[in-house]
Amino acid sequence: MGRGRAKAKQTKVARELKYSTHHTDFEALQRELSNQPPTSSNGEDPFDEEAYEDDDYRR
Repeated sequence: MGRGRAKAKQTKVARELKYSTHHTDFEALQRELSNQPPTSSNGEDPFDEEAYEDDDYRR
């Protein structure tokens, strides 16, 4: 007993995933699948530690 609400929510989520359209970044997917190193759009290394020196959330 009591499974009705949980099942209804699962059904709702499944329908949203099935019928909604999502933007897929196929270029990022291809890079990930081909094991190419990530590149940012401005040509900088996205994992450069010096770029985050002023970031208060990283401390």
